[in-house]
Amino acid sequence: MNVLDDILSTLNLKGVLYFRTDLSSPWAVAVPELDQAARFHLCVQGTCFVGFASGDRVELKAGDLILVPRGRSHTISCSQADGAPALESVLADAEYDGEGVLVVGDGDPNASTQLICGHFSFRNGADHPLLRALPDYLLTCSSIRAREVWLDEVLRLLTRRMFSEGAVANATITRLSEVFFIELLRLGVGRTPEMTSLLKALSDRQIGKALQLMHRHAEQPWTVSLLASEVGMSRSSFADRFSELLGMGPMSYLSEWRLQKALSLLEDTRCSVQQAAAGTGYQSPAAFTRAFTSRFGCSPRELKRRTG
Repeated sequence: MNVLDDILSTLNLKGVLYFRTDLSSPWAVAVPELDQAARFHLCVQGTCFVGFASGDRVELKAGDLILVPRGRSHTISCSQADGAPALESVLADAEYDGEGVLVVGDGDPNASTQLICGHFSFRNGADHPLLRALPDYLLTCSSIRAREVWLDEVLRLLTRRMFSEGAVANATITRLSEVFFIELLRLGVGRTPEMTSLLKALSDRQIGKALQLMHRHAEQPWTVSLLASEVGMSRSSFADRFSELLGMGPMSYLSEWRLQKALSLLEDTRCSVQQAAAGTGYQSPAAFTRAFTSRFGCSPRELKRRTG
């Protein structure tokens, strides 16, 4: 089992494409905050600036990609000037109906800024140390693309598909966007110290094996001692190494992961509360219900009613 793939699958990673833009100076747009999501902008032609409330400002050139985790609000503009109209008003003024290209201004199309914009969404309630470890933004520039040929090919293919027509092209673009998100995580582009440690944990021979056991068999009655024995470490050394790399103890990680797995299982209308409890290692539906309600603010049965 690939633990990273299991994490993103369980958290229900989905790529959502907004639009392709054709923006002629002067232009600017304020992109609002979006919960449980990570926005992205890929610059195909021209240049632009992405600004944040913190004062950080990043220049995008042709071929650059910026990923904004946690759906932080930001501005995109043709210059470093402050102030920008809200995205909703820009869409309304351009009479954009969600189809085709968002055109702003009437300048020379050959000198305009063209972007591919979209976001990645996660299941409501989705959480994991991986998401918390992401930096405020991840910038992938031409030098990174030159080193990472496979990532570069994915972004080139996404750009080509974006200029195609039809539902098949849209479906391909959505899947390609999910692929480049996963690759950015694997590469640790723009990594924080927390992200560096987490990626090291995934590749660590012993801690990585323990994570695979937890993810593959979340229903098993794991203990720190049992996991340590499985990976050939002493109990104390295993617990210390796990906490050092993931920022939490093995049992805390397992408890959180079981609840995320349960959240995923309960979306399946065929899965009962009892089955979700058994499938995530709880000895009784009552114990499962207490833990689930404490974590998500509603009981498993309430969630089933909402999603059923």
